[in-house]
Amino acid sequence: MKKIGILGGTFNPIHFGHLILAEEVREALKLDKVIFVPTNLPPHKHNNILEGKYRYDMIKLAIADNKYFDVSDVETKRGGVSFTIDTLRLLRSRYKKTQLFFISGSDVLKYLPKWKDVDKILKIAKFVVANRPGYSLKKIPRKITTLEIRPLAISAYEIRKLIKKKRSIRYFVPKEVFKYIEKNKLYSKN
Repeated sequence: MKKIGILGGTFNPIHFGHLILAEEVREALKLDKVIFVPTNLPPHKHNNILEGKYRYDMIKLAIADNKYFDVSDVETKRGGVSFTIDTLRLLRSRYKKTQLFFISGSDVLKYLPKWKDVDKILKIAKFVVANRPGYSLKKIPRKITTLEIRPLAISAYEIRKLIKKKRSIRYFVPKEVFKYIEKNKLYSKN
């Protein structure tokens, strides 16, 4: 049976921390593929989220040379608030004879009690949480698998702050993403 990882997030912008997370989980769980799914509007944060087209394009650039990575615009095309359960139901219908793994960093656990239909999510996909600097892997519900990876202390929020301060982000994001951000003057306005 094929095994596919689903890595959702705002990816505002995608950075090396996201890519390391996806690659280490892929290797540890022997996944056939990891699909990056940029949210349209996450239910827990709405501020300063770049239009989906830009975030999708940056992911495409960031993963272009990895045959195990793919990107889906299912949430940005659907519009509105993005709920994991809706996306997983759609992906389950597309990948019927596939084991799905929903991948997340430990930072999302603070929002977990507020997630829509979390029990149904756990029935559709195996929920895998990897450690992230500053966020513990302790006190995790039993139904969630934890995975220790080599995390980078990088956040998209910090990257956006650096851009606004006209400081370099060159080694926080892949080269093509860096060029794309500069060319399109992304994140430099308030």
